[in-house]
Formats: sequence, C-alpha cells, structure tokens
Amino acid sequence: MSKLLIVTGASAGIGAATARMAPSKGYGRVVIHYGRDAAGAEAVATDVRAAGAEAIVIGADVSDMDAVAAMFGRIGGLEPGPVHLVNNAGIVAPKAGIADLTPDRVRRVFEVNVFGAIEVCRQSVRLMRSWGLGGRIVNISSAAARLGAPGEYSDYAASKGAIDTLTTGLALELAKEGIRVNSLRPGPIETEIHAKGGQPDRLKGMADKIPLGRAGQPEEIAASVLWLLSDEASYVTGAFLDVSGGR
Repeated sequence: MSKLLIVTGASAGIGAATARMAPSKGYGRVVIHYGRDAAGAEAVATDVRAAGAEAIVIGADVSDMDAVAAMFGRIGGLEPGPVHLVNNAGIVAPKAGIADLTPDRVRRVFEVNVFGAIEVCRQSVRLMRSWGLGGRIVNISSAAARLGAPGEYSDYAASKGAIDTLTTGLALELAKEGIRVNSLRPGPIETEIHAKGGQPDRLKGMADKIPLGRAGQPEEIAASVLWLLSDEASYVTGAFLDVSGGR
C-alpha cells in the first residue's frame, strides 16, 4: 500500500519542486494537479516517473467546485492508501494599492486562494475518512500573511491570512482522527509567481530586506513541506513554519 501525495498547483514553482522531490521521500504515487499549464505538469510527471513513482496528472480550476469534485472523483478511483495533501494552488494579481483593489480582483484572488483551498481540503478529508487510512495536510500560506504586503498585494496577503486561520481550525477539528494539518509560510522565493503578478524582477531589489541576504529556492520550500508531512513531524499539528530567510 503506497502513500498518495496530492499536490495542487504542481506544474511550476513550489508545487513542482515538491512533486519532483516526493519519490525520494517514499511516495509511490503523486497526483500532479495543474490549472492551465498542462505542458508544465507533464514535464513534472516525466521526472516523477523517472524517479520511480507513479504520476497522475489532473487539470482542474480549483475555483470551480464541480471541477474539484471531478478531480477527487478520479483520485477516489485509485487504490486506497494514506492520503497526504499539499494545498499549494494559488494566484497573485498585479501590484496595487488599496485604490485598485477592486471587488472583481479581490473576488478572483479569494475564489482561488481561499474558496478553492477550502474545497480541496474538504474533498481530501472526505477521501481520508472514506479510505480510513489517515492523512496529513500542509497548506501553503505566505509570509505576506504576517507582513501584509502593503501597497503590493494586500488582497493576496489577506487570502493567506485566511489559510492560516483555516489551518488552525482544521488542525483542532481533525487531531482526534489522527489527521495532522500545518501551514508553511514561504518568504521571497524564486518562482514564476512574481512575473504572473506583473513584477518579474521583484526579487532583485529585495536582498537587503531579507536577513539571510537572498531569495529562497523552491526546493528549500519543498524539503520543509515534505518534512511536515513526514513521520519525523508526528507531534506537529496546527503549526506555522516560516521558511522566509528570517523575514
């Protein structure tokens, strides 16, 4: 019976690094979820298979509840095993101050980052309970949840604050079922999300604001995520792990 790792938003960045590292941490099966980048997801799947694990690629818009249900319907057809979730899918809108945080913009950020994340957790817990083999969840938050991202992405920061609150609630609710839930808060990481937010060079000027003097790499976040999912973290739930270079 092999462990099943579900990684949402796994076509690039932190999600891709986590999926690629998973086989080396004992995962025999990895669900590689993507929103739009099918080619990126397939490239990750190729690496996962080369490392000796089964890769299942599934596309779904996590803000579409029916699409999430369909994704888990497919996952539920797999051979049962312990279910581990990395709840990573998320978006950021272009840099903006409060005057430009329009209802449509904020709604879209929350539809993906909060509503989608909650539904992915709900479906994952349903599957864990159905299979009766326990599970673990790591929600990917952000240091922005503490720092607020003033004048840049306050809506994104607020969405990640919601993820931290969700983590606390689920950890307390699910502890007696042996399901651990934790939150990991990355700092500035070298991923494509900055370009998608309209600031491809954002990290170049941030070194002096980071105590360790540099941005992090996706693999550094992936290693921390997989530790939280591991037996080595068996007494850790409801925790917030900052992997932010001291920021």
